[in-house]
Amino acid sequence: MANKQNFTPEEWAKILESMMLAGMAVSAAEPSGLWGTVKEAFASRSAMVASKHSASNELVQTAIAELETREGRSTVQGALRNLVAGAKPPEIVQRALDNLREVSALLDAKAPGDAAAFKNVLRGISQKVAEASLEGGLLGLGGARISDSEKGTLADIEKALGWTT
Repeated sequence: MANKQNFTPEEWAKILESMMLAGMAVSAAEPSGLWGTVKEAFASRSAMVASKHSASNELVQTAIAELETREGRSTVQGALRNLVAGAKPPEIVQRALDNLREVSALLDAKAPGDAAAFKNVLRGISQKVAEASLEGGLLGLGGARISDSEKGTLADIEKALGWTT
C-alpha cells in the first residue's frame, strides 16, 4: 500500500490539493451564491470525513488526516489561493480538472494498488458537492438538485480521473 513516502513533497501537495479541487470544480461550474457555497463547502468536508472513517485505504486515510493538520491546510490553502487568484469560474474548473488529470496519472504510476480507491473518494466528494444545494431556483423553491453544468463537470471529472462510463 502506498503512503506519503511514495511521493515527493510537490507530488504529495498535488494529491492533497486534489481533495479540495474535486469539490471546487463543481462549485465553480455553477456558482450558487453565499448560502449554496457554504452548503457545498460543508458537503465537501463531510464527504472527506466520511471517507476517512469508511476507507480501509491507507493513502486515503493519510491524505485526509494530513488535511486536518495546520501544516496540511496551510500547504493546500496557499496553492489554492494561487490557483484561483484572478480566475473566473470557468478557469477555476479547468485548472481543477488539470490538477485531477495530473493526480490521476501520478496515482496510476506511483500507487497503482491505491489509485482506484483514491479516485473513487475524489469522485464521491465531487458528487456530494453537486448534490449539496438546489441550482436555478428562487429562495429555495424550484431548481434542480444537480444543474446541467454541474453534470457536465462531473462527467469531466470522471474523464480526468480515467473513469469510463
